[in-house]
Amino acid sequence: MHSNLSGALFALAAFALFATHDVIIKWLGAVYTPFQLIFFATLMSFPLVTVMLMSDRTEAHLRPVHPWWSALRTGCVVVAMLCGFYAFSVLPLAQVYAILFMAPIVITLLSIPILGERVGWRRGLAVLAGLVGVLIVLRPGGASLTLGHLAAITSAVASGTASVIVRRIGRDERPVVLLMYPLMASYLIMGGVLGFVYEPMPVEHLAGVALIAFLGFVAGLLMIAAYRRAEAAIVAPMQYSQILWATGYGAAFFGETVDAATMTGAAVIIAAGLYIVFREARKPASQTPVLRTRSRGYGMSFRISPFLRRSRDGDDDSGTG
Repeated sequence: MHSNLSGALFALAAFALFATHDVIIKWLGAVYTPFQLIFFATLMSFPLVTVMLMSDRTEAHLRPVHPWWSALRTGCVVVAMLCGFYAFSVLPLAQVYAILFMAPIVITLLSIPILGERVGWRRGLAVLAGLVGVLIVLRPGGASLTLGHLAAITSAVASGTASVIVRRIGRDERPVVLLMYPLMASYLIMGGVLGFVYEPMPVEHLAGVALIAFLGFVAGLLMIAAYRRAEAAIVAPMQYSQILWATGYGAAFFGETVDAATMTGAAVIIAAGLYIVFREARKPASQTPVLRTRSRGYGMSFRISPFLRRSRDGDDDSGTG
């Protein structure tokens, strides 16, 4: 099988698992607060993280090289996760995805002040089109905007910010540092709040939280496999397949229907995102902030994007990517 095709298939499988992961979040989010879900999902991620870290043989300490950037990224990941969990709990799946798809637009905008990148007029127009798409989805004045909509937007912005920071400091920081600090911060912050919001969880719900951690782990491994086999411009657009899963899952499990405004806005956002991805694919690596930040686009649970970055960079350095 052609490497780009196999990479695309791995990515499609990964995003199908991510979509399933988000369905479980929505199911449990009807009963528990995001604080409780994130705490237990993080707790159950530690064994999986330990297995992954056993392969890191670097002889170095765990202090970040760029402490302030690392702290900002950690805060962004925690906010993106918290807001993402909440948005999935209260909004239709397709609507949440449509808003979260603005992450590449955020990355493109933030790459100007943070990375010193130049954004030409064509990508600038794509960014504006994407923002128009977000407005179509939100339709201000035509429907009531809720805290869930604000949470989804905040998640997209925070996740995009975290991705750009990884682009800035990722070559200096160890993957274990990029991984462990947000994980530990999530565990401690959510644990500190847990005493105020805790609800007893039956075994089936604990199993659901464990499945959230496991699906995120396996999907991350599939993303590594995808980027090892295919070009970033092939893999990155596969994230938009989640809108199809969201439509199907929403109808099957939650009785959700997708209105015309959400589909129209999503189409505009996806078109803008695809243009940015393919436009950047024609540029040197130093001028491709979206393609060089390889993660799902929002922080929902266990994340292995730092390892993904290292695995792909290693392939690039060896001349096989």
